[in-house]
Amino acid sequence: MSDWIAIGALAAVGLLIPIGMMTVSALLRPSVPETGKSTTYESGETPTGGTRIRFNIQYYMVALLFVVFDIETVLLFPWAVIYRPAIEAGVPMVDLLWPMLTFVGILAIGLGWAWRTGAVEWARSSRAASRKTERDINT
Repeated sequence: MSDWIAIGALAAVGLLIPIGMMTVSALLRPSVPETGKSTTYESGETPTGGTRIRFNIQYYMVALLFVVFDIETVLLFPWAVIYRPAIEAGVPMVDLLWPMLTFVGILAIGLGWAWRTGAVEWARSSRAASRKTERDINT
């Protein structure tokens, strides 16, 4: 039970320190209201236009794919480090390879889907566009 008390104390300290710091800073900071503080700041320039502009979704797709494959790399390195000692310890190869091959297979299916839907293509070439229209006509 003492382990849970230590965890609870750590959680309480982890919550109380930031809340205490925000409270002290709110009490001690100077309050000088003026209109300049509430305006939007864009590198010293007066903002023009609306704040709601459209971004190309391709940026987000590339970022998400990067995160997915970055996580894959993070999970593959520890597995690769453990692989040889596990083989030497007598763990069957199937027990070592099956989980990682399943993981990589799922990611390969996801990459294939992203490739097929055009999520990894930054700019469409005229040849790819003509192939897609031919495929759409044939189906």
